[in-house]
Amino acid sequence: MLGFLLRLLPFWVREPLLIAVGSVLGVRIMYLAVRDHDRVAAGLGVVFLVFTAIRVHAVIRALRARRNPSPTASADGAAVDAAPQPQAQAQAQPQAVTGSRPRPDTPEKEHNAWGQAVAAVAVFGALGAALWVAPRFMPSDDNAAQLASCSGGAHEELPKAYKDTPRPVTGEELCKALNRPDLAELLGTPEETATTASSTNNTAPLTDGKVAQPEAEVTFDTYTVNVSATYNELSTGQYVKLMKFGDEKDVKTLTVLGRPAVLSSDHTMKLEINLGSGGSGGPVGEGPMARTLSVALDRKDRGGYCDITVWSTSGALPNDSALLNIAEKVLPRIPERPAR
Repeated sequence: MLGFLLRLLPFWVREPLLIAVGSVLGVRIMYLAVRDHDRVAAGLGVVFLVFTAIRVHAVIRALRARRNPSPTASADGAAVDAAPQPQAQAQAQPQAVTGSRPRPDTPEKEHNAWGQAVAAVAVFGALGAALWVAPRFMPSDDNAAQLASCSGGAHEELPKAYKDTPRPVTGEELCKALNRPDLAELLGTPEETATTASSTNNTAPLTDGKVAQPEAEVTFDTYTVNVSATYNELSTGQYVKLMKFGDEKDVKTLTVLGRPAVLSSDHTMKLEINLGSGGSGGPVGEGPMARTLSVALDRKDRGGYCDITVWSTSGALPNDSALLNIAEKVLPRIPERPAR
């Protein structure tokens, strides 16, 4: 049906139209093929570009033929004009009365053909540009699909520790800060998408519910990222001293966004649950290694810290630069702890 409609269009409308559409689609497909390293798309883009080149060649030949008519056509045209001279003389008087008719090949008609061609190219060029630019300014479904919805802790009542803490962040706010579209890229696995995202408004253990400790966690196929904020009185310097008495490995102090910080490694806990007749759980075992970046909640290190922990079931860990990049994106979303 589309081919039939195209054949009904005049030559000087149809050909510029095919050139505009073929060039836009060809260039766009080739761009996507190079970006995604897709050979099939590259072949399709080459087909569109070759088709466009053929149409351009046809238009160039038609323009040359229009500007330089062949001698045979000129001789035939002269013979045709010379033949009806007596009749033209006999009808001179009526023509003088009725007026002369415009010749078929007047410059006005040629101007109209060029105008139609230019209009067709302009319209479809604008459509092609709109298709090209629209994905950059309109929300993408792919980006939306990469974000798992944060669950848990959204509507629950906050513990009393959060009311007693000045400007604490909640688990939901932590989840929104962590669950970024570029989180997988920061971890070095840009092709992955988040499978789950959750948050809780916990309190720190062994504090009788007096210390707020919100958490958020985002899981991918390769890595799991956990972020928590602990609003206690422990400074990062004191925290580093405690690490010397624990099992933390590869301890490294540094500064992140002007705040004291420390990198450390430790094993996660592995808990097995038996869903058989007894329904009892197994002993707590040692899980895979995790890497943690702990950063003070304020530049003066008045107490409290934010932990960013990454681990995987396979035991593989990303580079420390991944933790630093995540911290630079998440920490600005957590208010600094005010002076007490």
